[in-house]
Amino acid sequence: MRNRPIPNLSDAQKQMVRDLVLYEDEFLLAFNKPSGLAVQTRGNRGTSLDYLLWAFARSNGKRPHLVHRIDAGTSGLVLSAKTKPAMTFLSAEFAERRVQKRYLALVSGSLPEAKSGVCETPILKVGRAVQPGQVERGADAARTHWAVLSRTETHALIEARPHTGRMHQIRLHLADMGCPILGDPIYGAGTLTAKRLMLHAANLEITLPNQEKRALEAPVPEDFKVQRQALGL
Repeated sequence: MRNRPIPNLSDAQKQMVRDLVLYEDEFLLAFNKPSGLAVQTRGNRGTSLDYLLWAFARSNGKRPHLVHRIDAGTSGLVLSAKTKPAMTFLSAEFAERRVQKRYLALVSGSLPEAKSGVCETPILKVGRAVQPGQVERGADAARTHWAVLSRTETHALIEARPHTGRMHQIRLHLADMGCPILGDPIYGAGTLTAKRLMLHAANLEITLPNQEKRALEAPVPEDFKVQRQALGL
């Protein structure tokens, strides 16, 4: 079988994606994706994390492949599988909702009075966005556990743990609760509140193909820290 052609990444591109690696073993690569870098683009056009995975390709053209995705504006953990068997196993872990995910979000608006709770607003996909809906009318059931870690009268730092993995789930659920994420251009006020979407995929716990459990953490980026401190959170 012929080797598959490997795109000619620049040295700068190769170094950039290698600098994003947080963890590596025989099964996966874990990246701390910066906000603004798309995980994947249609037709793999333009720079995306998926395209940059060619930096890890072997001479036969085989390379890591994404296991899951987060929004371009979201920073934090993204996993890729290094082999086809690992891809099958890890993808199933996500599909069967056995992966524990923890996000951090800076929000504003009508903050919840409770310290923690669960949002179960069904999500209806409409084009490239989503909106609240009803399951009997085609919306998907969705569940997000949330907790307020710090608050002022107008802003809060919220921990979100999605049980389901719907498109824009955390963003829509927090907006539906009355406190959209800062910098959200679809469900919030966009750049009027922050320069970027203030959502960070901070932690992830997953079982590996050898049945070992692995807890991964992506450090909070500097712009998130600065915004949080400026808000007194």
